[in-house]
Amino acid sequence: MSIGEVLEQLRPTFPDVTISKIRFLEDQGLVDPQRSPSGYRKFSHADLERLRYVLAVQRDHYLPLRVIRDHLDAIDRGLDPAPLPGGSPHAPRLVPQNGAAAGPVRLTRAELLAAAQADEELLCALESFALLAADPATGRYDPAAVSITRTARELAGFGIEPRHLRPFRTAADREAGLVEQVVTPLRRQRGPQAAGRADEVGREVAALAVRLHAALLSAALERGAD
Repeated sequence: MSIGEVLEQLRPTFPDVTISKIRFLEDQGLVDPQRSPSGYRKFSHADLERLRYVLAVQRDHYLPLRVIRDHLDAIDRGLDPAPLPGGSPHAPRLVPQNGAAAGPVRLTRAELLAAAQADEELLCALESFALLAADPATGRYDPAAVSITRTARELAGFGIEPRHLRPFRTAADREAGLVEQVVTPLRRQRGPQAAGRADEVGREVAALAVRLHAALLSAALERGAD
């Protein structure tokens, strides 16, 4: 299958998936499609199922890619991967088990702490430095708060505290502003497909921004090492 055909197969279950996302997962070594003599990607059915697994684990369990890669390595060797955290009674499932989208899931404070395996002190610190905030109307958190809190917890293990993370928030806000400059004109267009096209372009530009940020950070670290 071509990458476009793979996208069509995945979209019914994972409506947010994009070609950029599939390419990113390939760059991270989670799938390795063959190449035609002219250089086009050719995905097998095994590649498709591998992508389904990665996307489902990301969506349902919020596992980082390095952990998912370990799971896939175990499966490739014929071993049983480590149990997924979704089976724990302390870790809420953030989407319905049947994969149906029921709208953005909002977590209570206790659910967020359990899903991110974090403590109250860390969450309070993240809020005090405006790295995340609950919805003022409901007191609940969106799913992105899980990734933010979990990542902050892991960084704390290296001595990087929430007060050190404000530059990330500032950079993210500026990058979001650039994405909005691209997307806003598309949202103003008329037609039934305008909104979907705007969302798709927004996700692709955001993915490129993340890639550029990672490349610049890597380059800066290499200069420092030199």
